[in-house]
Amino acid sequence: MSYIILAIILALSIDKASLTGLIAHPARQKGLFACALVLALLWRIKAGIFPGLDIHILGVTAVTLILGWRLATLASVLATILLLAFSVVSIESAATFIILTALIPIYFSYLLFIVVYHALPRHLFIYIFVCSFLCAALANCLKIFVGAGYFWFIGSYDWVTLTENYLFLSALIWFPEAMLNGMAMTLMVIYRPHWVRTFYDKEYLSQ
Repeated sequence: MSYIILAIILALSIDKASLTGLIAHPARQKGLFACALVLALLWRIKAGIFPGLDIHILGVTAVTLILGWRLATLASVLATILLLAFSVVSIESAATFIILTALIPIYFSYLLFIVVYHALPRHLFIYIFVCSFLCAALANCLKIFVGAGYFWFIGSYDWVTLTENYLFLSALIWFPEAMLNGMAMTLMVIYRPHWVRTFYDKEYLSQ
């Protein structure tokens, strides 16, 4: 069932225009594969008490801001394939893993970016602090809470176990997640702003 849901999401997310643009621009391909590799490395470093209840840096907020949500989705798929190849993720749990770890945080990150872009002043500080730092923290917490709800719903763990051994970890991971994404985007918009798809020099640097 999870693979059917994943297939539907991917079919709606990755369109022909994005693939055509990706094929036509080698630099964009390099960026995509670089982001996929970084995601795979970040997701490889994890900690947890019970199977499936792992915490780790996601990094998807920065990837979403750099590539846009469609290519970020593709990068997360490639990262998961790498983890499958090295037996970090099992084939049975791969679809659930990518939905919880990547797709939900990616779509949340891009939605928050759209809301901030239209609702708040287009200022460099707002882009870095709200769209990168704060959004990354919220995205990781969202992943943990949605994951806890999923594991409780399917009966893998009771709510007490999830609360005491998983949910409280959101208080530990939000700051490292926010710092990593915030620093990454700060460096990107300063030194390579043309690589960041959601950053518009004329709008953010003119304020």
